[in-house]
Amino acid sequence: MKTFKTILITLLYVSVYSQTNIEKDYSKKEVYITMRDGVKLFTSIYIPRDISPKNKYPFLMERTCYNVSPYGENKFPTELTTNNFLEKDKYIFVFQDVRGRYMSEGTFTNMTPQVEHKTKKDIDESTDTYDTIDWLIKNIANNNGKVGQYGISYPGFYTAVGTLANHPALVASSPQAPVSDFYFDDFHHNGAFVMGYFRTFPVFGVQKKNLTSDDWYNDTFIKPNSKDGSIFYNEIGTIKEASKKYYKDNFFMNEIIEHPNYDDFWKKRNLLPHLKNVKHAILTVGGWYDAEDLTGSLKIYKTLEKNNPKTQNTIVMGPFSHGGWASEKGKHFHNDIYFGDSISTFYKKNIENKFFHHYLKENSKSQVSLPEAYMYDTGKKQWNEYTNWPPKETKKINFYLTESGKLTNSKSETINFSEYYSDPNKPVPSTMILSEMNRFTPRNYMSEDQRFATSRPDVLTFTTDVLTDDLTFAGEINAHLSISTSSTDADFVVKLIDIYPHNEPENKEKPNVVYANYHQMVRSEIMPARFRNSFEKPEALTPNTQTKITFPLQDVLHTFKKGHKIQIQVQSTWYPLIAINPQKFSENPYLTDKTDYTKAFIKIFNDSYIEIDTLE
Repeated sequence: MKTFKTILITLLYVSVYSQTNIEKDYSKKEVYITMRDGVKLFTSIYIPRDISPKNKYPFLMERTCYNVSPYGENKFPTELTTNNFLEKDKYIFVFQDVRGRYMSEGTFTNMTPQVEHKTKKDIDESTDTYDTIDWLIKNIANNNGKVGQYGISYPGFYTAVGTLANHPALVASSPQAPVSDFYFDDFHHNGAFVMGYFRTFPVFGVQKKNLTSDDWYNDTFIKPNSKDGSIFYNEIGTIKEASKKYYKDNFFMNEIIEHPNYDDFWKKRNLLPHLKNVKHAILTVGGWYDAEDLTGSLKIYKTLEKNNPKTQNTIVMGPFSHGGWASEKGKHFHNDIYFGDSISTFYKKNIENKFFHHYLKENSKSQVSLPEAYMYDTGKKQWNEYTNWPPKETKKINFYLTESGKLTNSKSETINFSEYYSDPNKPVPSTMILSEMNRFTPRNYMSEDQRFATSRPDVLTFTTDVLTDDLTFAGEINAHLSISTSSTDADFVVKLIDIYPHNEPENKEKPNVVYANYHQMVRSEIMPARFRNSFEKPEALTPNTQTKITFPLQDVLHTFKKGHKIQIQVQSTWYPLIAINPQKFSENPYLTDKTDYTKAFIKIFNDSYIEIDTLE
């Protein structure tokens, strides 16, 4: 067995070797590119050394708020991209700090609003993208006149909004795990505040004071004080208390507290209405277990498809967590669930590399030979190809939540209900993986075993009989709940679960996991009742009055296999992933105290149902 020292030496060798190869194959330039309003953006450019008038290269660009390190023209990274197939293919790689970040000038704004360009001085991220492309084309010798862009997560937003640059040289864009709207992605789910992101706020809510290559916000990070992350969240108090203690001067936290509803502040930061007149090729990439930006990937693809029907628009969804396709782990797991070998490599070689090579090095006027939708079935554990997403041949099926706890396709002729008692002081845990609560953002809960919730009296379960045939869910899921509560507000969490057979075999790679009767979460979402009619104007519930609440869960492609069961869980707390709803209506729940926490009896009537797209 190799010693730790031997392994460390090997890793150092690989690192130095990779860096030496990059330095051997590329030269590096660091430049400031001036935007139309005079602000200068720091840009690192890696140019293949064999570039020449006879050997021209296209650009592949990433714009980021996270930094373009290493800084210094004599310093090279160990890799230029996480895709070694792109590195071998060779491009002029461009990395840029966006406004207000690290070595770039200007002021940072979260999800920079897209503006009407009434004058030449009106700026947003699309104009910064245009001005950068224009400078590159005119100033880097021996380029082939074509530019592609890509990025994961927040850089995925910069890629998506960059599609609106409409520069003639921009021929291919790949927004990956892109943010589309912070009121529905990342920091909120349907307006409910994602408490599990509480530790991330230093990154997004502290302005730098000068140009810097270092992280200026490090001293505002909250350090874990135990391996059990639940301790911190159990002691943190309300949002009002926690934000005052930890983030009094954090501008992003203050913006969230000041804008609890979907007002103009958030609407201006919604990218989706602007995704029009996009004429170049798009490859949107996401992960079915992306806890951060699953909504963004699906909505950006669908919006581009609706608004730009003639544009080459491809979506890829794999069995990945947030950006998980960027690194190859060999045997691919999400939490406890095994999906296959070398899945990331398959994506990089057969999808991403193929996309950029075709449009940047071959014929950008013709369509690349990729399907409209390259989607991974997380139940059958295989890639499927579709000409549309959701597939046109799907059939909608309703599953009713009966008072007996059965999940059935038959609607009852008489009205009845199931009931639970929801106490905000004793919330339903969002995970049993206690170390997850110390992470920058929680991720494993997306496919976590939900058996821990079935024994809770404040969680209702509705379960089918054992399936006699495979059943594939392929597309959209909508929850149609009929509820009442003894109080004036409540959150409603709906979880879709795949229950494994009692004789499910164990996996030697996960020796401590009992897969027999495993309750794998397939999809989940939350909806605050106060937003049931409008995200702009919240409304209190009338106590003990039957009320309809309808909301979408994100799409899914999952085959529930013969011998499995399908389960729906419904609950009203989901902590610490989602902040506590006091269950007493307030115009601004972020300003409520613990004295506002109200226990409530909540009924789910048996005309409630989950509407699902299915494939034969």
